[in-house]
This record gives sequence, C-alpha cells and structure tokens, in this order.
Amino acid sequence: MADSTKTSKPPRSRNGSRGDQSRDHRQELVRNRLIESRLTPNAISLTGFVLNLVAAGLVFGRYFFLAGVAFIIGSIMDTLDGRYSRMSGKGTRFGAFLDSTLDRIEEGIVLIAVGSYFASRDMQVATAAVVAAVLFSLTVSYTRARAEALGIECKVGLATRPIRVVILAAGLVFARGASLGSFELLAPAVYVLAALTLITTIQRIVHVYGELRRQPQA
Repeated sequence: MADSTKTSKPPRSRNGSRGDQSRDHRQELVRNRLIESRLTPNAISLTGFVLNLVAAGLVFGRYFFLAGVAFIIGSIMDTLDGRYSRMSGKGTRFGAFLDSTLDRIEEGIVLIAVGSYFASRDMQVATAAVVAAVLFSLTVSYTRARAEALGIECKVGLATRPIRVVILAAGLVFARGASLGSFELLAPAVYVLAALTLITTIQRIVHVYGELRRQPQA
C-alpha cells in the first residue's frame, strides 16, 4: 500500500531576499557617491584616449611591452566609461558620441604606429596588413551602425571590439617575446586581425542581407 503521507516542503529562507536587499543597498550607495563625485564619463573616455596615445608613442620608441600595457589599460578605460555612465546617471548623448568616436581613433592610432614600425623594417606585407586591419576594423563598426540605423541588431562576427583589443595587445606585449624567447608575435597578430576583421565585415553584410530579406516588402 502506497504511503499517502505528503512530505511538507521546508519554509523558504529569507536569507536570499535579505541578501538581495543588502546588495541593492550597496549598489545604491555606490551610485549616490558616483553622482556626488566630480568624475564624469567623458573624463574616463579622455583618459583612455591619452593612454592609447602613450601606447602609440611607446611603439614609435620601440618599447613594445610597455605599449601593450598602456594599450590594455586604455582599452579597459574604454569599457568602464559606458558602465560608469549608466551607474552614475551622468551620461549624455554627446558623451556616447564622443566615446564611440574615440574608440575608433584609438585603435587606428596604435595601428598607425605599428605600421610605421613595419615600414621602417621594410616589412611590406605586414605594413599592408596594418592598412587592411585599420580599414576593416572601421568597416566592422560602420556596418553595425548602418544596420542599427535600419532597425537591425548587428553584433554578429568574430572580430568584435574586445577580441580586436586582445589580439593587438597580445601582439604588442609579445612583440619581442617579452623576455620569454626570441619569437615575435606582432606581425602574426596583425595578420590575424586583418583576416578576422575582413571575415566579420562579410558576416555582417550577409547578416543584414538576410534580415532585410525576411522583412515584408513595403
């Protein structure tokens, strides 16, 4: 005979809700302090821009490891400004425009310095790869902007901004092996960057074409 006794469920703990309330309270305190501070998202964006200028200067001076560190920190600042803007409520439409514009300039500035280094060593293929990387990195961003203007979300593709940062940063840090060996990764990193940005451009064109085909014709 089956046991008809029902097992009662234990009462739900309130620790979870208390933990959520405590976390929300801490976030609210942090947000209030950010609002009261003088720090602005634009200041963070400009700091990232200056660090990328420093990275480019270090590349010209052949201090590749330090250039990689400056590029990494500057790129981190680029990711923090948007988050800070949302948390502090200090974001403006111009700030969003400035942030997006500086992101494109920063990437190009560092790659220009890298291209100059390759040209000084008469590395024609690597120099051409830098030009391709700059062109298609801009095209990756442009295709997303144009797609969103058409009402289509377009975040597909391999070479998103974080991936491009990681590839170029690795190439800079290990440009001369970083005292770990005689290998040089700067040229291979640029080749990979050029190839992936080209592929991503094609992926986004195909994606937008497919999305437009699915939409009813007016």
